[in-house]
Amino acid sequence: MSIERALQDIREGKIVLVFDFDDREKETDMTVASEFITMEKVRTLRKDAGGLLCTTTPYQIAKDVGLPFLSDTFWDCSEKYPLLKAMAPTDIPYDNTKSSFGITINHRKTYTGITDNDRALTIRAYADVLFSGKPIEEIQKEMGINFRAPGHVHLLNTSENILENRKGHTELCTALMIMAGVKPCATICEMMGDDGNAKSKAEVLEYAEKNGMTFITGDEIIAAWKEFKPQN
Repeated sequence: MSIERALQDIREGKIVLVFDFDDREKETDMTVASEFITMEKVRTLRKDAGGLLCTTTPYQIAKDVGLPFLSDTFWDCSEKYPLLKAMAPTDIPYDNTKSSFGITINHRKTYTGITDNDRALTIRAYADVLFSGKPIEEIQKEMGINFRAPGHVHLLNTSENILENRKGHTELCTALMIMAGVKPCATICEMMGDDGNAKSKAEVLEYAEKNGMTFITGDEIIAAWKEFKPQN
């Protein structure tokens, strides 16, 4: 089954291709476990996917550590900057929840932060620090020591109950990490086509076949999640 192959690929640090739904974004994201990210994998996402490279965080640890949704931060600043209130993301055409965007970060040892090496360092260190298993106060201290914000790695926070009220790539790919038993932090990037649109499913399937990558759909992930969740 493709779900079993996808989970094994994730455990081995390989890139997996995740299509959401025909009635949602109709897009495929490349995803890889953040703990296994390398300069080479960032380059592949940048060149072969070409969308926005982002890194996910489960809702509860983001809340515990203090990594906000960007829309909440903007709303809290709207009295001083009224335009931010006017620009609230209340009309996302494929989603009835607020945007999953969080803050942006760079590791303090990066230079510009945008190079493949810099982003790989930021992402890998982020997963290591955030999921170190240390007390929250220590994680917060290490986050401040190791990272600056804003930066060039976009963080995404999942919804509170993964794959219940929101079924975006943020949740789909984070759920894959959880089911694979790796650190629950996915790095994702949308696959763009040369025609100015997202790559079609047919184009992605051709790419998957050519490059020996696993292609999996949102429906397959949700079905596996329903079986997995009661055990955890």
